[in-house]
Amino acid sequence: MKIKAANVAVPEIDMTPMIDIVFQLITFFMVINNFDQNEADERVSLPRDQLAKPPAVQRKDAFVMNFGFERNKDGSQASPEPYLFFGDERLTLEQVRPRLRQESQFYSAIGTKLEDVTVEIRADAQIQSGMVQELIQMCQEQGIEFQRFALKATQQSVP
Repeated sequence: MKIKAANVAVPEIDMTPMIDIVFQLITFFMVINNFDQNEADERVSLPRDQLAKPPAVQRKDAFVMNFGFERNKDGSQASPEPYLFFGDERLTLEQVRPRLRQESQFYSAIGTKLEDVTVEIRADAQIQSGMVQELIQMCQEQGIEFQRFALKATQQSVP
């Protein structure tokens, strides 16, 4: 019996499933990674302190207020007046009361006690401490009534 020689072709590997898996892994890691926009605000240059440490447990009910300056592309201050940044919203210290009332009403509407809400203030190192104190006083006013505060700083490396 005579056996015919078969045309031997190099098998080609279909790379489509491999590419699909790679894109799914990239998507998975992007979704589970914590990209907190409030923590990555380049308009706020946090002060450095040796005692600054991240909280051991993530705060359940908290909202972040970024208090900083408009900056040029090189990182220098564009204007001397500081602003409070809520995402794309930019407010002066005098304009922030209605926004604080709105936050207070939101937490009251969802049934969260205002004494359980932590106001995290990320103030630029160049902001005067008196302005931060004024902001905290606004948060404690009648109709807003936040009671718990946390100030953010960057941990300074010890030489």
